[in-house]
Order: sequence, then structure tokens, then C-alpha cells
Amino acid sequence: MTSVRKIQVTFDCADPVRVARFWCEVLGYVVPEPPEGFASWDEFDRSLPPEEQGAAFACVDPTGVGPRLFFQRVPEGKVVKNRVHLDVRAGAGLVGDERLATLEAERDRLMALGATQVLLQRADGINESCIWMQDIEGNDFCLD
Repeated sequence: MTSVRKIQVTFDCADPVRVARFWCEVLGYVVPEPPEGFASWDEFDRSLPPEEQGAAFACVDPTGVGPRLFFQRVPEGKVVKNRVHLDVRAGAGLVGDERLATLEAERDRLMALGATQVLLQRADGINESCIWMQDIEGNDFCLD
């Protein structure tokens, strides 16, 4: 029997702190405590060599159930559609108009945080409609 392992989802981005804080708001995640000996992540960041400052950040599910999200600075921007993306299950368990209204309300909340809508994909009859979106740096995700 194979055991289930914890996973981490890693995002390449230009501004790890900004993108991490966006995803904290989307998912209800939190920033973990800074390393021992540091009062804050800012203090820890200032202790790093200049070229490493702001290069990475993380957030975690406060319940400990969901995966850790890690954000790392990369020099290049996003060029093509992500081959792997997150599905944010805002409408899970809902059907019909209630599902679509819930997805649209969540879309509006996330757009206020800086997300953009790419496409509303309707799948009438099977309750699998979803909204394809992008985070504040263009990383694709879906609301479903």
C-alpha cells in the first residue's frame, strides 16, 4: 500500500510576496511564522544577501490539510497557458443557478483582489460550469 505524501504547489512569478498574499486571500491560507530568531518575515528577508531578498515566499492552509504554496521569483514572465493549474472549488456541491451565482460572486470577489476573468465555460446539464481566471501575474486557475 502506497502512503499519501504531502505536496507543495510551486508558482514561478516576478513578485513572490504579492502573489502569495493574493493566494492567501483566495484560499483563506496564512503566512507561516518566520524562522526562529526573527520577529517577522521582513526582518528575515533583510538578513539575506541583496540578490536573494524577496526571491521566495510561502503560505499554508491553517488547518494543515491543503498543500503548502511556494512562490519563487524567476526572471521571465508567463508566455503560454499553464499546463497545470489550481481549481478553486467555490461551487462544489451546488447545482444549477445556485452554483453559477456562487461562482460569479466568487469571481467578483477575486477580481476585486486583482484577478481577471478569461472565460466562462458553461456546461449545462452536468453542473460542471467553471470560470477560467488568471491571478495577479497571469497564472491560470479555474473557479468550479
